[in-house]
Amino acid sequence: MKYLFLFLSSFIFAQQTPSVDFKNGSGKITLNTQEKSISGQVSYEFDILKSIDTIKIDAQKMNFENVRLNGQEITYINTDSQLQLISKFKKGKNKLEFDYKAFPKQALYFVGDFDGGTSAIASQIWTQGQGRYTSNWFPSFDDVNEKVTFSLQITFDKDYQVVSNGVLKSKIDSKEHTTWKYAMCKPMSSYLLMLAIGKYDKYTAKSKSGVPQEMYLEKTEAAKFETTFRHSVAMFDFLEKKIGVKYPWKVYRQIPVRDFLYAGMENTSSTIFSSRYVVDSTGFEDRSYTNVDAHELAHQWFGDLVTAESGKHHWLQEGFATYYALLAERDIKGDDYFYAKMYESAQQIKYASRTDTIPVLNAKASSLSFYQKGAWALFVLHEAIGDKAFAKAIKSYLNKYQYQSVTTDDFFAEIKKFSSYDIKSFSKVWLENYRFNTQEANELLLKNKMMQLLFEVESLKSKSLSEKEDFFKKVLKSDVNSFVKKAIVNQLKTEKFEAKKELLQLALNTMDITVRQIVSVNLPKIPEDFRLDYETLLNDKSYETQEIALFYLWRNFPEKRFDYLNLSKNWIGFNDYNLRTLWLSLALSTPDYVADKTPFINELIQYSSPNYEAITRQNALEKLIGFKLANDEVLINLVKATTHHMWQFSKFGRDTIRKMLKEGAMKTSFEHILPKLNEAEQFQLNRLLKEL
Repeated sequence: MKYLFLFLSSFIFAQQTPSVDFKNGSGKITLNTQEKSISGQVSYEFDILKSIDTIKIDAQKMNFENVRLNGQEITYINTDSQLQLISKFKKGKNKLEFDYKAFPKQALYFVGDFDGGTSAIASQIWTQGQGRYTSNWFPSFDDVNEKVTFSLQITFDKDYQVVSNGVLKSKIDSKEHTTWKYAMCKPMSSYLLMLAIGKYDKYTAKSKSGVPQEMYLEKTEAAKFETTFRHSVAMFDFLEKKIGVKYPWKVYRQIPVRDFLYAGMENTSSTIFSSRYVVDSTGFEDRSYTNVDAHELAHQWFGDLVTAESGKHHWLQEGFATYYALLAERDIKGDDYFYAKMYESAQQIKYASRTDTIPVLNAKASSLSFYQKGAWALFVLHEAIGDKAFAKAIKSYLNKYQYQSVTTDDFFAEIKKFSSYDIKSFSKVWLENYRFNTQEANELLLKNKMMQLLFEVESLKSKSLSEKEDFFKKVLKSDVNSFVKKAIVNQLKTEKFEAKKELLQLALNTMDITVRQIVSVNLPKIPEDFRLDYETLLNDKSYETQEIALFYLWRNFPEKRFDYLNLSKNWIGFNDYNLRTLWLSLALSTPDYVADKTPFINELIQYSSPNYEAITRQNALEKLIGFKLANDEVLINLVKATTHHMWQFSKFGRDTIRKMLKEGAMKTSFEHILPKLNEAEQFQLNRLLKEL
C-alpha cells in the first residue's frame, strides 16, 4: 500500500488461532444503495485442532440470524464487535452458516449518486480493508495471521461491473440484476478481501507467462487508457522474472475508484487505485500511475503471498514493495532514474531522523521508515551479497513461506542460506537504529556517474555564483539527466535575477518539462525582461506547470491579465479541475473582466459541493477562501468536508475552519449556517466553535 497501516494482531486470536483453523469462507451478498447497507449469507468451513469452548469472528456492528453449526442451531453472542460461538468444540471438521446485515461506517464506501441526481461523481461502491478492517462489511478476521480461501457471490444492478478477488466463475443475468461469482484458489488474510462496483469498461491483456490482465476504466475515460496503464503489462513481466517466483494468483486486475482513501491498495489479485491517476498524456508528466502500479503489483508477492506477522515486521511488505517498484521503474527509465529516486529518499530519511527516533523494526515506525528506509535496507543488502545470492534468497523465502505469515528472522534465515554476510550487524545498522548510514549510502550512490556529477553540483552550494557559473552552464547544455539540472536551478533560487538570468534561460532551453517546472516554481517574481521567456511555460505539456505559470504571470503583470485569462479560458487540467478552478478564481478577482460574474461564482461554488470528488472540492474551497469569495454556501460546503470519509479532506475542512475562526467576524458567519447543517455536520462545527 502507498501509505502506512500497521497490522496489529488481536490478542484474542493469539489464543484462538492454535485451536481453530478456518479453511474456506464464502458469502452471497447484496448491497442496498438507498440505505447504504450490505447483507447476505455467509459460510465458513473450519477445523478444530484443539478443544475450545468459544470461537470468535470479527464483525463490527452487525445483525445476525439463522446461525447454524453443521446444520444445527448454535448458541452465539453478538458483542457488536464479534460473533462469538459458544459450544464445547472438539477436534474435527465443521461448517458454520449464518445470515447478516450491516450498515458500515468505514471499510465499505458508497460514492456518488445512485439515484441519477446531479452528482458529477461516478456512482461506485468500493472497499478498503487494510487499516479500516474488512470486518466492518464482511464477518471475517482482523488478525492477519488467519488466512482463508474466500469466494464471494455478489448480486447488483446489471448496468454495473462488479469486481472481487480471484477468478470470475460465473456471471448470471436476470431482468434487472446480475449475479457475479468470484473465487480464490489459495488462502489470504481478510484485510485483502475486496469489492468494487462501477460503470466500467474492461480491457484485457496477457502476461508473457499467460496470466490474464484486466484493467478497468470508467466508460467516459476510454481515451486515457494508454497513458493510465502505460507499462503495466511490461512491469508485470519484469517483476515476475525478477522476483523469480511465478505470480501466485490466477488473474491480475486494476480498478480505479473515486474518492479513494490512498494512492492504491494491493487486494489479492485485484488492486484498487485512486482515480486521480487516470490521466491523459499531459497529466502523465506530473501524475503517472507507474510507481503506484509497480508498488501494488509487488505487494502481490510481498504482503499477499507472504504477510508480515505483526506491525513490527511491516517493512517486509512496504520496504519490499517500494524497492521492487523502483527496480521495475529502473528497467523502464534507466539507472539514473533509479539512483535519483534512492538519493531523494535518502535525503528525506536523513532530514526526518532529526526528530524521528523510531527505527524500522518497530510497530510504531513511520511510513517513511517502513517504505523508504526499508527499501534502502534491501538495496544495501542486495548490493552487499550480490544479485545471484539475493535472487536465490528471495525465491527461497517466498516459496518456503507462501500463503503464510513471516517475521524478519524468517527472511534473514533465507539470506543466511546463500550468503555469509553479517546479517546481525546489517540489522542493527539499517533496521534497529533510527539513524541513517549516510556514508554507506553515499558509497552505493556514487557507483553511478550521474550521481557523481550531482554530488559535485551539491558540493558547490556554499560557493558564489561567479565561481560556479561556467560549470553550471556546461552542465545545463549537456545531455546529463534532468535530475542534475534541477539541482542547479534549485541552487539559483536565492541569487539576484540579473546574475542568474542566463542560467534560467539555459534551463528553459533544455525543453525538459521537469527542469522547466522548477524554473516556474522558483521564480514567483517575474521581471519584465523575462516575461516572454516565462510565458512559454504556459505551453508546456504539464498541468502543474501551467497552473503555476498562469498564477504567477497573472499576479506579476496586471496589465496582461485579460490576455492570460483569454488564453486559458478553456483549460480544465487534471480530473480534479485544477486549472479550471484556478481560472475561475482569477477571473473573479480581475476587475472588469466580465460584467456579470455570477455564472463564474456559481460554477466555482458548485465544484466545492458534494457533487464532486474531494480533491476537486478542496481545490475549489482553497481558491474561494483564498480569494475572499466565501459566502454561506461556501461555508456550508466547507463544513460538509469535515464529515467526509477521506481523512485528508476532512482534516483540511477542520484545519481551514480553525484558521478562519481566528478572524473574529467568521464566528458569527459560521453560527449563522448551523441550522442549515445536518446533525453530523452540526456536531463537527459546534466542536470547532467550542475550541475558541
